[in-house]
Order: sequence, then C-alpha cells, then structure tokens
Amino acid sequence: MKRITVVLGIAALAALLPLTRALAETTLYKIDPNHSVVGFSIRHLFSKVPGRFNDFEGTIQFDDKNMAASSVETTIKTASIFTNQEKRDTHLRSADFFAADSFPTITFKSTKVTPGENNKFQIEGDLTIRGRTKRVVLDAELLGLGATPMGTRAGFEASTTVNRKDFGVLWNKTLDQGGTLLGDDVVINLGVEAVKPEPKGQGSAPPPPSAGKK
Repeated sequence: MKRITVVLGIAALAALLPLTRALAETTLYKIDPNHSVVGFSIRHLFSKVPGRFNDFEGTIQFDDKNMAASSVETTIKTASIFTNQEKRDTHLRSADFFAADSFPTITFKSTKVTPGENNKFQIEGDLTIRGRTKRVVLDAELLGLGATPMGTRAGFEASTTVNRKDFGVLWNKTLDQGGTLLGDDVVINLGVEAVKPEPKGQGSAPPPPSAGKK
C-alpha cells in the first residue's frame, strides 16, 4: 500500500511539472492604464459611435518564446464608460445598459492562448458583463517587447466582436421607417502597454540633497 501511494505521488508531481515550468518561464507584466485603451464601437443609425472605459487594471503572464503558456486577467470599472456625451454616458450606466450600480465591474480571464504567425495569436477566455459570462476569442498581436527608459515593457493590440444581447444589454428603439436605433454587435478594440514590475528595492534612486542644505 505504501508503495502504491509513493507511485501515485510521483505521478502527480510529474503531471504538475509542465505547468510549473510554464509558469516559471512567463514574465509578469502589469497593464499601464496611462498608455492603454479599452475601446469599443457600436452602430447608431447609419454610422458607428466609439467609446471607451477609462478605469481598468490587469496583469499579463507572457512568454514571447512560448505564447501558449501566457495568460491575462483584466478588471474594468463599469461606471468609467465614456462616449464624450454626458447624457448618453449616464444612460449607458443605467439598468437599460450596463447597470453599473448592480454590476460595478466587467472582467476578462483568459483560458487559452493559441500562437499564430508573425507575432499574432488568439486569446480565448471568459468575459463577464452584467453578471453573465460568455466565452470570447480575441485576435491579438505583440507589437514589441524590451527594455525602455520607463522599464521593461510590452505592447499589444487585440480585438473581437460580441453580441451585447448575450450579456443582457437589450435596450433598443424601433424606428418608424423600420430597423432599430442601435446595432447588436459591439466591436472591442484594445491597445495595451504593460510594464514589468521592478523588484522591491530596485526603484529609482532618491534625489540628491539640495545644494544649500548642510
């Protein structure tokens, strides 16, 4: 019995080794909201109206040599929606659309990354809006990665299209001449710059004392 237990333990450890190795080789990056955009657009009558969310945070575990080991998690503050029209933004925060008081955050958590060619890849994951979670796939691209005067950074672009009704965002208005005021499909466009956190104790050096101070 003891031998069987030992064998099972070794087998379990062997199964965990690939996952442990993958996590060890990825690098943690934090999304820099000052240099990133969470944008979207939706049809309004005959044109597209753009918007964005201004308050968000997230982390990326990334390995450019093995993208399949990478992952991403993001949280967006629902009330930070912005379309450059205050009355419309207030309506979007209401129960007709995002119900920001009841559902203060929108989240995305990746479940799979599939590498492609020329630094392109797909991110599959769970998007949660208004408490409803749906599986989505983003087409993504690594724009660049390396050391900069502002730390080690990585840049990405990603996009996908979702049907807002899948998340319970149902409000619309039927036009007298037929058709609806709003489309159902929402195009999501992301521009992300992420930075590798500096180890503790390796931040910027303190400023020198002023010349007149003794």
